[in-house]
Amino acid sequence: MRERMSRRQVLGIGGALGLVAAGGLSSAAALSRRPAQTGAEWCSDVPLPPAFQVALPIPRVLSGAGRYNLVQREVTAEILPGVPTRLWTYDGTFPGPTIESRRGQPTTVAHRNELPVPTVVHLHGGRTPATSDGYPTDLVLPAGSSHHHGHGMHDPRAVTSELTREYTYPLDQRPTLLWYHDHRMDFTAPAIWRGLAGMHIVRDDAEESLGLPSGAREVPLMIADRAFAADGSLAYPSLDPALTTRPGVQDPYLAGVLGDVILVNGAPWPVHEVDAVRYRLRVLNASNARHYDLEAVLDDGRRLDLVQLGADQGLLHTPVTHRNLPIAPAERYDVILDFGQVPVGSRVRIVNRLGSGRTRDVMAFEVVREAADPSRVPDVLSDDLPQWERSDAVRVRDFAFGTGRMGHGHGWLIGGQPFAPDRTDVTARLGDVEIWRLVADVHHPIHLHLVGFRVLSRGGRDPLPRDAGLKDTVSLRPGESAEIITRFDGYRGRFLFHCHNAEHEDMGMMANLEIT
Repeated sequence: MRERMSRRQVLGIGGALGLVAAGGLSSAAALSRRPAQTGAEWCSDVPLPPAFQVALPIPRVLSGAGRYNLVQREVTAEILPGVPTRLWTYDGTFPGPTIESRRGQPTTVAHRNELPVPTVVHLHGGRTPATSDGYPTDLVLPAGSSHHHGHGMHDPRAVTSELTREYTYPLDQRPTLLWYHDHRMDFTAPAIWRGLAGMHIVRDDAEESLGLPSGAREVPLMIADRAFAADGSLAYPSLDPALTTRPGVQDPYLAGVLGDVILVNGAPWPVHEVDAVRYRLRVLNASNARHYDLEAVLDDGRRLDLVQLGADQGLLHTPVTHRNLPIAPAERYDVILDFGQVPVGSRVRIVNRLGSGRTRDVMAFEVVREAADPSRVPDVLSDDLPQWERSDAVRVRDFAFGTGRMGHGHGWLIGGQPFAPDRTDVTARLGDVEIWRLVADVHHPIHLHLVGFRVLSRGGRDPLPRDAGLKDTVSLRPGESAEIITRFDGYRGRFLFHCHNAEHEDMGMMANLEIT
């Protein structure tokens, strides 16, 4: 909302920010056990279906061509059974089609914008040249549009296209689950909420030789919360529902918008039939602001292990076993769930330990048959993880993520400043290794474009088990600090780092990273 935020809107940020303002980071730490509460929940006005009645959809897969044409368009679809809902989509579906690519084989995606507003496409986690990274002011304008629609901020480097734009992804990176979503200046949150998100999987021969579960036993899971109005439309508290002139959300939701319906691959609390074997789950939290702490539980209360194979940027060196797995907005986890230890006829629920009421359930698996299982989980998964050491770093930088003064009000800031596209915040040299020390007031999932990083520490202590591997998003709890290490390789140009609470980034919590 930048400088247009009123004093009344500032005061509406709510208890979490009031606590931070009154007591600083030490008071904010009291919120660390309630990560789903950075934001306010919108309660749906339409009757909600019972859980575990809708079959889990598997998004359509595009693979092999190296070039794809996607149309961004509005459709009417049935998310809640019997209830029509208008969606903004990639190629008519929510989630959009899953693109599968081979490591090192470039993929070009031509996006045609038939929506009523400008759009931007960002391949989250992609090692992508700046020209195709989806910078927030590099807009694809609707046909006949002669202006930028709304953000009103001067950016002399913006590159706009009318109707169609090609994004080229070299994909010279480790195999992993990426995702693509809208990244338009000031309106990222409502655009994702309306449906502009999809998955992109990178594969290679080495990963495929490991013998991990594959085919129908590799299941992508895009988890996202939403709320529904009485007419079946997606309820979201935009100040301008047309998303053309006035960015921002209504007062109670300035810290983040939480829905009361949990969707997986676009279906509410779905169920999926499985064999009594291992399954590989590719899990993405595509929610705007909601955090989850996932657990696999049988109806008799017994818990199954979640064996982590990979993080945001690909496979770990060795598997890590969890009983529960927290996941913040934009994080991805690659996990094995072994139904071989579950009797046929049993149900395994995926629950959110941070949820309450209907938001505690996520989805369920029904174990329906015995079957042979040729898969395995090797002791060593990958030997190509970067081994940066503290001594490799040429500099250390400090960044504080928090609320603060912005014009005549408050917003979400990095280092005390709201985002400005014409300002360079950080300049790094291509090939340099750096350590970044991050600190948060409330919950902030911090994402770096272009590069992956390793978590060195949290609060001066060792990283958590879930921090293993190469990541591009790190979840900070209230009052928490973390150190990350990365190498700025790949491409020169202008990139971003920001909070991936989508409401926070729309209200200023982004910064420019110039790689020279």
